[in-house]
Amino acid sequence: MSADPTPLLADQGDTAMATDSKAADKDAVLREKKRSPNRLIVDESHGDGDNSVIMLSLAKMEELNLFRGDTVLIKGKKRKETVCVAIMDEQTEDNKIRMNKVVRRNLRVKLGDVVSLHNTGEVPYGKAIHVLPYDDSIQGISGNLFETYLKPYFQEAYRPVK
Repeated sequence: MSADPTPLLADQGDTAMATDSKAADKDAVLREKKRSPNRLIVDESHGDGDNSVIMLSLAKMEELNLFRGDTVLIKGKKRKETVCVAIMDEQTEDNKIRMNKVVRRNLRVKLGDVVSLHNTGEVPYGKAIHVLPYDDSIQGISGNLFETYLKPYFQEAYRPVK
């Protein structure tokens, strides 16, 4: 008598299922490798936060070869970018970046959006910058704008400017 073909088909199905699961595992590994380590999800900073500081986990800082106080370039939506100082935060998850509302507004991103982070290397110290207000933004404000707003914000504070 001839052998029943059903067990043979079942064995082939098991082999196909095993091959499919191996392929799925391989795809998952490739997706993990393809995922860029410098793409992070935007999260809210603790309290008000500083307008020139972003917070990362220690593991993410080590993965990106960043040290506390390094200047980083952050790229957001619509080709918007800004520079900030990276600091370590124990409460931040590895795939997230904490920043305050001002930094998010500069990048045109919201909570949960993805930004990319790049080390800028050595940034030279600036000798002078020109901060020019829009005419409509200073209407109704009197007094010396430099002494009232700019000097307290920039003096004795390490603020990267792009």
